[in-house]
Amino acid sequence: MILIADSGSTKAEWVILSDQGIAETIFTSGINPFYQDSSQIALQLQHEFTLGQKNFEAIHFYGAGCINPEKEEIVRKALSQVFEAPDIFVGSDLLAAARSLCQDLAGIACILGTGSNSCYYNGTEIIDHVSPLGFILGDEGSGAVLGKKLISDVLKNQLPKVLIDAFFEEYPAKAAEIMENVYKQPYPSRYLAGFTRFLSKKIERPEIENIVLQGFRDFVMRNLMKYDRVNEIPVHFTGSIAFHFEAQLRKVFKEQHLDLGKIEQAPMNGLIAYHQNKIKNQNL
Repeated sequence: MILIADSGSTKAEWVILSDQGIAETIFTSGINPFYQDSSQIALQLQHEFTLGQKNFEAIHFYGAGCINPEKEEIVRKALSQVFEAPDIFVGSDLLAAARSLCQDLAGIACILGTGSNSCYYNGTEIIDHVSPLGFILGDEGSGAVLGKKLISDVLKNQLPKVLIDAFFEEYPAKAAEIMENVYKQPYPSRYLAGFTRFLSKKIERPEIENIVLQGFRDFVMRNLMKYDRVNEIPVHFTGSIAFHFEAQLRKVFKEQHLDLGKIEQAPMNGLIAYHQNKIKNQNL
């Protein structure tokens, strides 16, 4: 049996996979080595990973923040403290998206969730990547950036009063409380992304839809247009923002004359297919 994990900053999905298919699935809180050290991750898993199986032939963990060997090692060390496995692979959530969406074919794989990211995948590995830079400097089109734009428009009275009133009816927080959560509390990107529920509920309003459309246009222009083959190969997406705002994403792709490929809410189903194929070929 092997263990596959797909972790964002908010939640993680774990699947135990055998040659017969899925054995068990569990969800835990998200893991991110930018915000947690090995001991914190291990303690979290000891509390939240409640499945009895702890011994595996291999573990494949894909996660937000696993962008360099140092961060990958933080997660690998934590996993080795909780599980028994001779082979522990730790890779980025972007590699998870590429393997899930493209399998063994070339394509551009994108994430639009709490954060955003993209890469050119040649069917085997990521060979080109535009750095997302996080929600302060980048992360165009992400839930955090869309939420940030909404909050800014609300607090600066850039939206019609009826929308501002509706916002504070749904989120009865004062400006000072919002600023506290954004600037002083942990996980500000997760906090900001939570406001995309309001965007979804009010998407029929042009002022609201324009926030989403412009976020996606920025993502295309500042990220996708940097890939040489963007006009030749499909561009695939995974993530809650891409999934729930599919109509707006399609509008932007039509404007830019790009080939929109798959849109999946999460990469796990594609990862299962990818690793099942590896199991068949005895390449865990």
